[in-house]
Amino acid sequence: MEWVSGGVCAPQGFKAGGTHCGLKKGKSDLALIVSDVPAHAAATYTKNAVQAAPLHVSKRHLADGTLQAVIINSGNANACAPDGEQNALAMCEFTAKGLGIPADQVAVSSTGVIGVSMTPKIGLVQAGIEALTTKLSADASGSEAAAKAIMTTDLVQKEMAVKLTLGGKTVHIGAIAKGSGMIHPNMGTMLCFITTDAAIEKNLLTKALRRVVDHSYNRISVDGDTSTNDFCLILANGLAGNSEISTEDTDYIAFVEALTDLCIHLARTIAADGEGATHLITCEVNHAPDEETATEIARSVISSSLVKSAIFGKDANWGRILCAAGYAGVSFDPELVSISFVSEAGEVAVCKGGRGFPFDEDLAIKVLTPHEIVIRIDMAQGEAMSTCWGCDLTYDYVKINGDYRT
Repeated sequence: MEWVSGGVCAPQGFKAGGTHCGLKKGKSDLALIVSDVPAHAAATYTKNAVQAAPLHVSKRHLADGTLQAVIINSGNANACAPDGEQNALAMCEFTAKGLGIPADQVAVSSTGVIGVSMTPKIGLVQAGIEALTTKLSADASGSEAAAKAIMTTDLVQKEMAVKLTLGGKTVHIGAIAKGSGMIHPNMGTMLCFITTDAAIEKNLLTKALRRVVDHSYNRISVDGDTSTNDFCLILANGLAGNSEISTEDTDYIAFVEALTDLCIHLARTIAADGEGATHLITCEVNHAPDEETATEIARSVISSSLVKSAIFGKDANWGRILCAAGYAGVSFDPELVSISFVSEAGEVAVCKGGRGFPFDEDLAIKVLTPHEIVIRIDMAQGEAMSTCWGCDLTYDYVKINGDYRT
């Protein structure tokens, strides 16, 4: 596998673009990704019981596992809003008309403020879509424009691509994503759109995506909130020319590994770009009895407001970490646990056998200063491991969300 440029336009047969239609003031707010041919498609969705209208529409359009385009807006979540499904369907219809494809071949996704009707601005959205369908690009600029258009409180555009060889053919996988606040497992206010020119059977594509999401986007947390609009979509148009992956063979394994690496990198970027964040927190749990135990403990630690606050304050308060592990809902022996903090500045052990001991506080502050902080937990109770990612909790998080709507 090799990292390449181009984002969602790196795979053959995909075009993308972004524009400003007026949902946000002076900022790009409408993105479109299109495959030259109908593509196999799979998706995962938020597990929040309250789901935005675009998700209901996209689920219906995804029923046969085939799509050709996805239209995305920022600036309005179209969730719990009057005429929500009507407006989501209208966005699909406007896109389909501009591209000359059936409306049920278009998925729709939205992000922004919940509960605000899109109806007063649907004419602006229509005009934006009509203009956007005529200025799509198959090069990196198209992906960059789309990545920019889906941002809300994000400070960093999120797009990546890789290439690998499957069945003697060069295959590309590209993606754009957004997410900064309301991020938590299952998933968070995150959107991710993945394209690939690999040929892969529909059911296997769905299986691959679900596995990858569980090992990436469902292992990050910014603030413990899971949104109404979370959506991860993959389109596979088969134009790379590899023999279709129809069994879990070596090509399938290679595809899943590449897709996993891509999505873990994007997940880390989302966590690092958490609202107001100054630190990326990586929690590594090692020597656990099984992967589920390791994952639940790591998730609990990176989700803890007290742990996140301590990292912001460069406070090696390891008791908060052991406490968070203890309420993760899994069984383990706390008297076997050891904890250390690791960064590019070094490593400091702070807990052994579930007990504290004297450590160099000055070294701890030094270790807790760089951008990425690793919390390393050794369970000493098996061979399984897992990693999750989060960020610190800062004053700016409250400032950003205190007036997000107004």
